[in-house]
Amino acid sequence: MADRKTPAPADEETAIVRGTGNVFADLGYADAEERQTKLRLAHTINGIITRRRLTQVSAAALLGVNQPKVSALANYRLEGFSVERLMTFLTALDRDIEIVIRKKPRSRAAARISVVAA
Repeated sequence: MADRKTPAPADEETAIVRGTGNVFADLGYADAEERQTKLRLAHTINGIITRRRLTQVSAAALLGVNQPKVSALANYRLEGFSVERLMTFLTALDRDIEIVIRKKPRSRAAARISVVAA
């Protein structure tokens, strides 16, 4: 049986910390922006593969990789994929990619990278 934490007594305050919107940054990863970008690209690729009802073998042929690479992608094991390679997969799946560079707003301390699937 798994150990369970005992709930805090009612008189103790529990601090609630709002996340940044990037779980990797919240966990302290130095490459949080890259990880988040790769995750969003992979999510979009996996969604397209699912909607098209492609098998991993047929998706692999379309993307120019072997089936184990598609399996890794499907399971979000993204260590072996660069952002550029994931974008190449999207173009192979008939998706245009648009990169827009703009000055960050003064209200935000740091610049960021975001991926928005249309």
